[in-house]
Amino acid sequence: MQLYCPSLTSYKRLKTREVNVAGLLLGNGHPVRLQTMTTTDTLDTAATVAQTIRCIEAGAELVRITAPSKKEAENLLNIKNELRKKGYHTPLVADIHFTPNAAEIAARIVEKVRVNPGNYVDKKKFEQIEYTDAEYLEEIERIRERFTPLINICKEYGTAMRIGTNHGSLSDRIMSRYGDTPMGMVESAMEFLRIARNESYHNIVLSMKASNPQVMVQAYRLLIQQMDAEFGELYPLHLGVTEAGDGEDGRVKSAAGIGTLLEDGIGDTIRVSLTEDPEFEIPVCRDLVKRYTDRAATAKIIAPAEKISYDPFHYKRRESFAVGNIGAQQVPVVIADLSRIENITPEHLRSIGYQYDAASDKWNISDAAADYIFTGHQLLSFALPGTLKVIIYPATWLQAADKEKYFPIYDAAGYINAEQKSASLNFVMIDCFSDDTNVNDFTHLDELANDPSVVLCFSSTNIHAMPAVRRMFMELLNRNIKNPVVLITDSNWETTDEHLIHYSTECGALFLDGFGDGICLGMTQESYRLLASGKQDTSGRNYSNNNSVEQFINTTAFGILQATRTRISKTEYISCPSCGRTLFDLQETTAKIRSVTHHLKGVKIAIMGCIVNGPGEMADADFGYVGSGVGKITLYKGKDIMKRNIDSEIAVDELIGLLKEHGAWVEPA
Repeated sequence: MQLYCPSLTSYKRLKTREVNVAGLLLGNGHPVRLQTMTTTDTLDTAATVAQTIRCIEAGAELVRITAPSKKEAENLLNIKNELRKKGYHTPLVADIHFTPNAAEIAARIVEKVRVNPGNYVDKKKFEQIEYTDAEYLEEIERIRERFTPLINICKEYGTAMRIGTNHGSLSDRIMSRYGDTPMGMVESAMEFLRIARNESYHNIVLSMKASNPQVMVQAYRLLIQQMDAEFGELYPLHLGVTEAGDGEDGRVKSAAGIGTLLEDGIGDTIRVSLTEDPEFEIPVCRDLVKRYTDRAATAKIIAPAEKISYDPFHYKRRESFAVGNIGAQQVPVVIADLSRIENITPEHLRSIGYQYDAASDKWNISDAAADYIFTGHQLLSFALPGTLKVIIYPATWLQAADKEKYFPIYDAAGYINAEQKSASLNFVMIDCFSDDTNVNDFTHLDELANDPSVVLCFSSTNIHAMPAVRRMFMELLNRNIKNPVVLITDSNWETTDEHLIHYSTECGALFLDGFGDGICLGMTQESYRLLASGKQDTSGRNYSNNNSVEQFINTTAFGILQATRTRISKTEYISCPSCGRTLFDLQETTAKIRSVTHHLKGVKIAIMGCIVNGPGEMADADFGYVGSGVGKITLYKGKDIMKRNIDSEIAVDELIGLLKEHGAWVEPA
C-alpha cells in the first residue's frame, strides 16, 4: 500500500475488513453507508422513535442514539421494540462515553455500540502526569479488565462496535505521552483495538474525529498506516468532522475533512455532524458519497508520480515566491468570477465585500472582500477600490490603459508565444490531466518555471480532478518550481449543498496538504442559471436574492480558507450537533451567540450541549459555552473554567462580558 491509500492518482476504494451490523455490511468494497444521530432525550421514547423514523425515511442506514447512563441504555429496548412494531428495522447504535455499565446493557439490545477510548475507562481532568513505562502498562491492563466484558457481550450477541476517538476527549494519560496530536488519537484507538483482537473480536469500525479538518485527515491517514504496519489488514472507517456547526460553515468544514478522504477511496460509513435537525444531515452525506459512483470507470488517466515529495501526515505549506500579493507566506488570495455579469457596476461589488458610499465617495471593504475579479472581456467604466485588481483575457488587457490594475490571463502556450506581457503579473492556466494521452501536461512547465511574473492557475476537467491537480503540485515539487499557484474549480452541480461539497472537497483537500496560494470558484452556465433562479437544497435554502450567486461563491471561497485554517476572515464556531445529552436548545443558542459575536474576526467560540466533548474540543477554541446542567451554563477560556453554572437566561450576556474581560471583544460597526 502506498502511504495511506491504494493510489494517489487513480481512484480505488481502500480494502478493509467486512463488518456485519445486523445484516448491513460495512467495508470490503460495500457502498459507503450513511448515518446520523438523534437529538431527542433517549428517555422520551415517543420523540426518539418519531425522530428516528424521520432519519430513516431521509435515507439513514444506521441511527445512533445516546445512552449516557444505565437508564437510557435500558430504554433502548423500548425504542427498538416500537420501531420494529412500526416496520422499521434499520440498525441502531448506542453512543457510550463514560459508563461501561451502560455499554454492556446496550450491547445486549441494539446492533452496534460506540465507545470513546478517551473516556470509557481513562479520565480527563486536564492533568499532566508523568507515567513510567511500568505505570503506563498498568493502566493498559486496567483498560483490558474493564473493556473485555463488553467485547464478550458483543461476541455473544453478534453486536458490532465502533471505537471512536475524538480529538477533544483524549485522556490525560494519552495527552501526557503523545500530546494533543493525531498520533495520540491513533494510539488511543489502537490500544482498544489490540485488546479486541486478542479476544478474537473483529466486528469493529474505527473513527478519528476532530473539529479541525486538518487534524482529522492526518489522524485517519496515520491510523491506516499504523493498522497496516501492525496487523497487515485494515478495519472499516467511519468518517466525520466533529462540531462542524450549521449552515454553510458546517457543510464546508465537513466536506473539506470527509471529502479529502473520500477522494482517496477512504471511508466505509459517514456522518455529517451539523447543528441542525438530524434528518438534514443525510442529504449532505448522500451528496458527498454520490460523487464517487462512477469515479473509477470515468476518470482520465493521471501519470503516477516517481516520488512523493510532500508529507501527507504533517502540514507544511508548499514553498513559493511572491508575485505581488500572491504566494510566499501571504494568505491565499480570493478571485471572484464576475464574467457572467454583462455590465459590471459598483453595486455588483457589494456581493464580493466592497460597498461604495456615494456621499463620501469612499469604499467600505469587508474582511471577506475578494482580492481580484475576473471579468473576461470586460473593462470597467468606474474607478476601483484601492486594493482590488482585475484579471482579463490578453486581447482585452492590451486595450486597458491602467496596467497597474488590470492583468492578463493566458493558457500556457499563449503566454509563451505572447509578444506583450505584463511586466509584473501574468496568470497562466494549466488544465491538469484532462485527456488520457497526458502529452501536454508537463510540456510547458520548464518554460514557465520560476518566471518571476507568472502565477500558475491549476484546474482540471478530469472527473478525478483533485488528484489530477495534486499530481501537478507534486511535479512542481519534484522539479523545484516555486511559482505561486491559484486553484480554479468550476461546478456543474445544481443545488447549493452540491456546490458547497464540490468546492470544499476539491479545494479543501489541496489546502489541507499545503497546496494553493489562491482560490477561484466558478460555475457552468447552466449551474449558474439554476442557482440564480432559486434552485434550492434539501433544507429549502437558496441564494437567488440580489446578485447572490456571486455572494454565495465569494462566501464559499472564504469559508474554505477558514475551514482549512489558511486564511481567517470571520468568527469560527465549534458547535456540536445536538443529542440526547444536550442541556439546552443548541440550534437556538448557536444562532443567538452567532448574532452577537459574528463580527469578531479570528475568535473561535465553542458551543457545546454537554460536558462529554466540551472541554476537550475547546482545546481548539478560545472561549467555550457548555451545558453543565438543565438550564445551567459553564463558561470557559480555553480549557479553564471562568464561570460555573450560570443561569442560561443570562449566559450569552455573561459570555460577552468574558470576551470583553479578556480583550477579545470589539463593538460591532
